[in-house]
Amino acid sequence: MSNFKTNLQYLRAQRNMTQEQLAMLLGVSRQAISKWESEKAYPEMDKLLVICDLFDVTLDDLVIGDVARPRRNASPAQGHADESDDTGVPAAISERPPLSILQQNPAPLPQDITGYEAHMRSFDAKIPAGIFAIIFGVGAGMFFDADNSILGVSPLNDFLMFLCIVLGVIIGLMFLVPAGLGHSAFMRSHPYVEDFYTEHDHAEARRTLTAALIGGIGLILVGLALLIFSDEYLHVDDGWPVGVFLLLVACGVAAIVYGGMHFGRLNLAEYNKAAEREYREAKGLNDSYDMVNGAICGTIMMIATIVGLTMLFGFDGGPRGLFWLSWVIGGLLCGISSVVIEAVKTSRSRHDSDIIV
Repeated sequence: MSNFKTNLQYLRAQRNMTQEQLAMLLGVSRQAISKWESEKAYPEMDKLLVICDLFDVTLDDLVIGDVARPRRNASPAQGHADESDDTGVPAAISERPPLSILQQNPAPLPQDITGYEAHMRSFDAKIPAGIFAIIFGVGAGMFFDADNSILGVSPLNDFLMFLCIVLGVIIGLMFLVPAGLGHSAFMRSHPYVEDFYTEHDHAEARRTLTAALIGGIGLILVGLALLIFSDEYLHVDDGWPVGVFLLLVACGVAAIVYGGMHFGRLNLAEYNKAAEREYREAKGLNDSYDMVNGAICGTIMMIATIVGLTMLFGFDGGPRGLFWLSWVIGGLLCGISSVVIEAVKTSRSRHDSDIIV
């Protein structure tokens, strides 16, 4: 077992991985890793196989071999050269190579053993789709605004407007709710994911983000231009112009959100922080700052929803049909609240550290 203990410690050191991080990857406790490395316990076969996949080593090398020794191809001319060194000491029990040699045997690239990439690609598609559906439904409903409906004066206008909005919200929630619950469950199951992305992956994500930002902002500006044109030259500021604007906004916002999430999924350091918070929440270990922030943001968005729906159904969409701004303002206030609370939390932590010192 001594070989396994030493090999595991060496492999962790190569990846700059703590016992806790390895434990999260394997789905065990940190104490279990500590027991393995102190030879007080031994992992089961399924865990051994996962470790082999994680560090790209064979089971024999991990358990009875020496993963720190550079692999060399044996040849008949070498005979039994590997069996002993110049001192006659068997190679299997000789000292490990010096650091200069170890550096010639770099750690293999990390692998995605948690299914993170597949999960995030699905998550990155569902969230923009849900947002698109909700905004699209509201935009479609505006085509039946009683003041300037595409049907003219019709008793069906109010019903069709309500129907479009409700369908948009329902379809949007069908994407958003399962995606959110699935992501939370994934983070609880995998509170730590090792960074396996390459520079090529980062470059591709930057290109996608750039294209999404340019395309999304462009669509929103085109919609805004059409809205201004219809108001200034057609003297129509309600109904279908707002509908067209919101449809373009739906496409633009969905593109921007997708590009941002596609790029953000590569930031595994941020994911690991969020996953740790999710894990602590599931275990009832969240601190008071997180709970306060959640309560404030929840209250803000609830008020924003009430204001938005009141403007939509009680005041014909509000001035120039801008009822949707309530959610935008709510989101900005949530962001400001989170920044302020995080700053207070950081300041308080530093203050407490200074007192301890």
